[in-house]
Amino acid sequence: MTSDEAFSSISSGIRVTVRSFYLPEQSRPDERHYVWAYRVVIENQGSATVQLLRRTWLITDALGRTQRVHGEGVVGEQPVLGPGERFEYTSGTPLPTPSGFMRGFYHMVETEGGKAFDATIPAFSLDSPLEHRSLH
Repeated sequence: MTSDEAFSSISSGIRVTVRSFYLPEQSRPDERHYVWAYRVVIENQGSATVQLLRRTWLITDALGRTQRVHGEGVVGEQPVLGPGERFEYTSGTPLPTPSGFMRGFYHMVETEGGKAFDATIPAFSLDSPLEHRSLH
C-alpha cells in the first residue's frame, strides 16, 4: 500500500522528501508486527558539495513510545552530493502498532571547509489500512 502523501522539508539547502509504504506481506497484525518501507530523496539545492555522514531517527508508535536510532550513513553509504545532485534510497521499519510516525536528521558536512550541519528529515506518517489516521 502506497501513501498518497509525500512529506518534504528544506534546511541548509538540502531538500528531504519521504513517502512511506505499508507492507502487508511482511506484517503480522495478529502478532502486533506491522512493517513499512519508506523512500527518501535527498536533494542538494545549495551551492556547496556536501556529504551525509550519519543519521538520527526518532520512530514513534501509536502509543507514543519513541525509539531513537542513530548510525553511520544510510543503507551502508555516505553519499557525496554536489550542487543540484540527489540521492535516493529505500529502507524500512517495524512497529508494534498499526500506525506511527518517523522524523529525524541527517548529520552532514560541507566537503570544502568541513562545516557540519543537520538536514531535517520531515515527520511522516506510518499508516496501515488497519487504522485510518495520521500522526504528526
